[in-house]
Amino acid sequence: MEKAVIIYGGNTRKSRLKGVLDKAEGFLTANGFAFETIFVHELPAEDLINANFKSKSIMEANAKVESADLIVIVTPVYKGAYSGILKTYLDLLPQKGFERKTVLPLVLGGSFGYLMVMDYALKPVVSALGATTVLKGAYVLDTQIQYAENDQFLIDPQADKRLNSVLETILEEKSRYSSSIHG
Repeated sequence: MEKAVIIYGGNTRKSRLKGVLDKAEGFLTANGFAFETIFVHELPAEDLINANFKSKSIMEANAKVESADLIVIVTPVYKGAYSGILKTYLDLLPQKGFERKTVLPLVLGGSFGYLMVMDYALKPVVSALGATTVLKGAYVLDTQIQYAENDQFLIDPQADKRLNSVLETILEEKSRYSSSIHG
């Protein structure tokens, strides 16, 4: 498991969600993963809304997912669930688009009242897409991430610790994956 893709389900690169993305990208870089990030909001809106499976942009994004061993989903909570734009993209993946993949959800929400979004909203869809392993994700409050300057974000120490902990599970899974391949 050396190749990853991050699916960014936010609607802008300017939100606090980008702080979560930056943390995930930094972790993957520091641990030698080759990865790409799909910014769903930058895919052609018409292709997303019209479910254009033959769109060049959608097919390129899907190819990134297909070639990855690890999928990190970064999404905000809107109306008690993950973002609609993320769902729109997930609907355009092949039926078993996450088969033989490990998935890690990272969620940003306004209150801990939506903590179960990962288990009750996101996990069923990820499982329906055939994910082999869904790692325990992290839920971060938007108040735990502050915009600094130069497009940088400061993460509250408690949230940072939680993110580090779940990101470390990627390495544990990578080790298990390598053992099963070479064992």
